[in-house]
Amino acid sequence: MAPAPSMADKTTSQSWMRALEAVAAATRDASMTLPAIIAELARRHGDATALLSDSETLSFRTLAERMNLYSRWALAQNIAPGEVVGLLMPNRPEYLAIWLGLTQVGGVVALLNTNLTSAALAHCIDVAGTRHIIVAGELASAFASAAPYLSQPPRPWFHGAGGADRIDLMISNQERSDLDLPAERIARQDDRALCIYTSGTTGMPKAANVSHRRVVAWSTWFAALGDFGPGDRMYDCLPMYHSVGGVVAVASALVGGGSVVIAEKFSARGFWNDIVRWDCTIFQYIGELCRFLVNAPDEAAVPAHRLRLACGNGLGADIWPAFQQRFSVPRILEFYAATESNFSLFNVEGKVGAIGRLPAFLKLRDPVALVRLSGEDNVPERGLDGLCIRCKAGEPGEAIGRIAGDSGDASSRFEGYTNALETEKKILRDVFKPGDAWMQTGDLMRCDEQGFYFFIDRLGDTFRWKGENVATQEVANLLRTCPGVADAAVYGVKVPGAEGRAGMAWLGASGGVDLADLQRRLDSLPAYARPVFIRIARSLDVTETFKHKRTKMAREGYDPREINDALFVFSRTDGAYVKLDGARFAAIQSGRARL
Repeated sequence: MAPAPSMADKTTSQSWMRALEAVAAATRDASMTLPAIIAELARRHGDATALLSDSETLSFRTLAERMNLYSRWALAQNIAPGEVVGLLMPNRPEYLAIWLGLTQVGGVVALLNTNLTSAALAHCIDVAGTRHIIVAGELASAFASAAPYLSQPPRPWFHGAGGADRIDLMISNQERSDLDLPAERIARQDDRALCIYTSGTTGMPKAANVSHRRVVAWSTWFAALGDFGPGDRMYDCLPMYHSVGGVVAVASALVGGGSVVIAEKFSARGFWNDIVRWDCTIFQYIGELCRFLVNAPDEAAVPAHRLRLACGNGLGADIWPAFQQRFSVPRILEFYAATESNFSLFNVEGKVGAIGRLPAFLKLRDPVALVRLSGEDNVPERGLDGLCIRCKAGEPGEAIGRIAGDSGDASSRFEGYTNALETEKKILRDVFKPGDAWMQTGDLMRCDEQGFYFFIDRLGDTFRWKGENVATQEVANLLRTCPGVADAAVYGVKVPGAEGRAGMAWLGASGGVDLADLQRRLDSLPAYARPVFIRIARSLDVTETFKHKRTKMAREGYDPREINDALFVFSRTDGAYVKLDGARFAAIQSGRARL
């Protein structure tokens, strides 16, 4: 006889069922988009606080009114359904009001990375087919730097001083009453709402399509799993141009009737004071954020707080116990998801180091699988029948998500990217039976005997550093513009005590390389994308098909005792690349060096 389910098992099962029922109810009505939900919450909660920041506070009613102002602006500018508007703005309550308002009337908003400038920013604007762009006044110079590289310059609208067309002044003259929209201007769940950028695993940033249905599903799923309610207050210090910081963190708290504190950026020094000052009960994390907090000086006092839950992804097993114990966080809800992915995993049980597990009733849908890989390029291995091979328990493999065929299973849809060719690259066909299709995540995982999934590494051409995906091809292309550099390969290397992988560039150069000039060129990239290590050799290791052997390169690392090539590391103290000698290497390995 099977043992009776424990109280923990029952609680876990209840969480899953609550989430499934919430998503099913929220996606039943095709007109129930997040803007529609916010309008309903405004009628229900009125003057209850919705969004807070150091600059302003918005009630549910005020948020809905602000959202409607941007809807009216979009209609006045004849922004057609499906037309893309870029949004380049730092974290603030206005950010959410803008994209809610534009998407409410059928517009699509591209959430642009505020760290980008010049050619990199221009690429992201172009790839989404952006026709208009809203630019925060303080980022006007960043947008100006991209102008020479734009193939089809969008019409700019500035929020704050920075240009002639001031959207903030224009909306101040709009009506604040409820909208009465014609049927053709009411957004539906199957319509595209957002373009959110991801480095993916195939090079330059891509704009992932995100429908209203996915926004609603994300919001209600997280709200239900975390049991969010009116008494909860979320602390969100993650970038709002990301799907987690800009959609999941804010929307999940709001649909539960709670409120959200929006911080402009993360600060390890001020984090706990903010948590207490704003009386937060939940915060959204990425693993690197937690590592920064754990590594803060022990003498830094942690004030008493009211947190009941930390929700996020990337919390490594090496710091999970220390983080939870030191800061007295009662519950951690770790999950795995990607902006474009058609499946997600949740560690409802709180198993240290795991990214999630599928309950038995979801396994029947077969939404995720791990496939065995082979070769230098880590391609899925196929058997004699031509089909892929599922990994055994404990065996590492690439995670793939089943793409719904004619089943109508909306949760398994792969919405892809704005570029059809990039979308097709992510699809693996004839996987376990002829004609089936699965989405490749580019992530290496393993699954244990109990069904818990564990993240191992990123595959392909990207890696994560400082909580951000680094597109290696973008960095390598820039390095190849340096005099004396014939070729360049960029990859991530493990560093003791650091989350993710630090960037390392292997340069093929027959002559000398001016490191000062190289550094000036790299300054055009976001700080997280600049290589920490530089290796200079006469040539690079390549395969017989002239592909860089990144796996071998990463394995060799940056040990000056083992590598005869010239090695350099970026010194934050010197503000420059310096020779990587034995003493510096020892400091890095011991965790004493700041990278």
